Amino acid sequence: MATNVSFLGPVARAKSKKASEAKRLGGPIASMSQTAAAVAEATTNGKDYFVERNGLRYAGTHLLIDLWKAKGLDNLALVEQALREAVTAAGATLLNIHLHHFSPNGGISGVAVLAESHISIHTWPEREFAAIDIFMCGSCDPYKAVPVLRRMLETDSIQLNEQRRGLMP
Repeated sequence: MATNVSFLGPVARAKSKKASEAKRLGGPIASMSQTAAAVAEATTNGKDYFVERNGLRYAGTHLLIDLWKAKGLDNLALVEQALREAVTAAGATLLNIHLHHFSPNGGISGVAVLAESHISIHTWPEREFAAIDIFMCGSCDPYKAVPVLRRMLETDSIQLNEQRRGLMP
């Protein structure tokens, strides 16, 4: 079941994260030992990272987000910082970021690879448009990333579509 929501303004579900949660990344990217420890703990505890909410069990929440009238879409440093802050806000574990800048004034495509899945972005600065994809499993909340992206890319024009991936029959 898809939910298509268009709105202007803030996302009501957003809450600020505690400083201790932001520190858990151990720097800009989780180290290999931190990642290995998290995987080992999940395996030991038998956790499979599927989500259980409202009587449903599924792999994760996948948000497709269109930002219109956005700013800074050709600014590589800004896009990278927006992704990093979105990851932290959602409570996810950053493994790696890879961004490609098509020219000094062109669009940017890239992905933040997460232990809990990914956030990808593709920008068209000449149209003030960004297509963002957020897929997260486990206890992460992808909706908490939306206000960060909205604020950092300076837009109030957002279209959001939600998919529940891997919905168990």
